[in-house]
Parts: sequence; structure tokens; C-alpha cells
Amino acid sequence: MTLDLTGITSKAAIHQLFKEKLGFEDWYGPSWDAFWDSIVAIVEMPEQLTLTNWQAFAEQCPRDMEILRQVIQDYAVEMAPKRIVLA
Repeated sequence: MTLDLTGITSKAAIHQLFKEKLGFEDWYGPSWDAFWDSIVAIVEMPEQLTLTNWQAFAEQCPRDMEILRQVIQDYAVEMAPKRIVLA
């Protein structure tokens, strides 16, 4: 599965995209802890989730991008062979 992050320039926007496209629960809110819980225990994730056009998000939200990169690394360890890829 590929998610295009074109136009995503805020933490709220990226979390809304994840909620809509990955089928997160209604209670899901814009937090990285909720994101982690959702991808490892609540929804069935694809074998590979590819995030494209993420550069504008990284520029506008450098701290959140740093957290997302850490989540991607932790996910690769915890959920192998499933993975999240920045392309």
C-alpha cells in the first residue's frame, strides 16, 4: 500500500490521513502513541506501507518527522517482516 503525503504539512493532517487510509478506530486522535498502538495491535497493516512525497511534511514538522522515523525503525524490529518505507 502506498500513501501519498503531498499537501500534508501538519501533525493533525498526517494523523487524519493515517486514520482514513489505514482504517483506524473512531477514537483515534493525533498522537504518535495512538498511531503506534493502532499499527501494532489494532488494525491489520499491509506487508509494506510506502509513504511518498513526505519531504514537505518533514520540512514543516521536523520534530514529528523525527518521531515518525523512530516509529518506522521500531516497527521494523517489532513487526518484521512487515515494514513502513519512506520513498
